Amino acid sequence: MFARTKRLTLRPAWPEDADRLAAMIQHEAVAGMLARAPFPCDVADARAFITAPRGVHDIAWLVFTHDGGYPAMIGGIGLWASGDAHEIGYWITPHAWGRGYATEAARAVIETARDALPVHRIIARHRADNPASARVLHKLGFRATGRTESFASVAQPAPVDTALLELTLRDEDQTPSMPLAA
Repeated sequence: MFARTKRLTLRPAWPEDADRLAAMIQHEAVAGMLARAPFPCDVADARAFITAPRGVHDIAWLVFTHDGGYPAMIGGIGLWASGDAHEIGYWITPHAWGRGYATEAARAVIETARDALPVHRIIARHRADNPASARVLHKLGFRATGRTESFASVAQPAPVDTALLELTLRDEDQTPSMPLAA
């Protein structure tokens, strides 16, 4: 499964992406915001991510910009089962911050979930010290739940406060408008 927007291509990671993926996520400012990304991240870590098993309705895509014609990896985005909902997470490498790529990529994942996957509710978390991620989520229609949780990442194991947000896609008894076929 792939997605394409005006400026981005989102696709699964391929084995040949491991070197570039390790280089793109090799920023403490990025890894510290993510739950499972180690810092430093090496090629073996990237290969482990690429080959990790995923649920049938989970998404794990790399984000490529095609501004200027040639695709360039700038981040990653995922959607995975989390309790009675799915959780979305994303990262953009620092040289691509501030251009709306995270919002555009997340919008494509949400539309895919709404139109093709049996996902009813999506949750998201952002660190209290990451207002940029909070703005992305609010632009996408996520609403604050009023709950905060303590969060420790692999890269920065000291717990920090995170805000929990949610987005309802459809009622539990509704089905996707265009379910995917295997």
